[in-house]
Amino acid sequence: MKNILSFGLLVLTLTGCLQNEQPITVFLAGDSTVADKPYRDGNPEKGWGQVFPLYFMEGVRVENHAVNGRSTKSFIDEGRWQDLLNEVRAGDYVFIEFGHNDSKIESEKRYAAAEGAYSDNLRRFVSDVRDREGIPVLLTPIVRRRFDEQGVFYDTHEGYPDAVRKVAAELDVVLIDLHKSTWQMLVDFGPEASKKLFLHIDTTEYGNLKQALADDTHLSPYGAFKVADLVAADLKKSIPKLAGFLKK
Repeated sequence: MKNILSFGLLVLTLTGCLQNEQPITVFLAGDSTVADKPYRDGNPEKGWGQVFPLYFMEGVRVENHAVNGRSTKSFIDEGRWQDLLNEVRAGDYVFIEFGHNDSKIESEKRYAAAEGAYSDNLRRFVSDVRDREGIPVLLTPIVRRRFDEQGVFYDTHEGYPDAVRKVAAELDVVLIDLHKSTWQMLVDFGPEASKKLFLHIDTTEYGNLKQALADDTHLSPYGAFKVADLVAADLKKSIPKLAGFLKK
């Protein structure tokens, strides 16, 4: 009887441990370049965060809170940051990529100066995550597709990528420099081939399109996977523990 009781206690203990084991969660905060997009009617637009869950084995789940059109300011003001933060547990990761909309000075709801509110908001994000014993990860914004008449790439993000780099160095935060890596990717692809990364879509490809698309900000499905490839490659250097869960 004693052995049976001991065995029963062991089973209950092991069962409890298994039930209490929770996967690591990677939270994503960001804008349209990260966000999940509808699949209806074969919608061609995708964010890299939408395909990112496919890169992980069991033990990691990705929860994407990114939304089109948001800046650090509007993400906070709309309560989206607090909603994300409420779910963060010790050991979870929070990836943060903004910048495309913070620079829109004409938009009072979104504008956040690179060396002002934008940097302050990033500092707040880092502090809030650390208060929850989570692990913040800052990402510079991906580039827009821009080439001059000579086929030379040029950037449009001004001081925003450097602001992220400065805050990451100041607060000793893991930095994934997507601005740098996507810049190099577009240079490698060149003016014509790089169209595949973005929404250069003919109406013959998607029957529901009323007119052809020529969008150099938002990612195509191919572009989303290529950017997610860059994030995954950086994890192997910057967060080897999390990279250990990447599919081979």
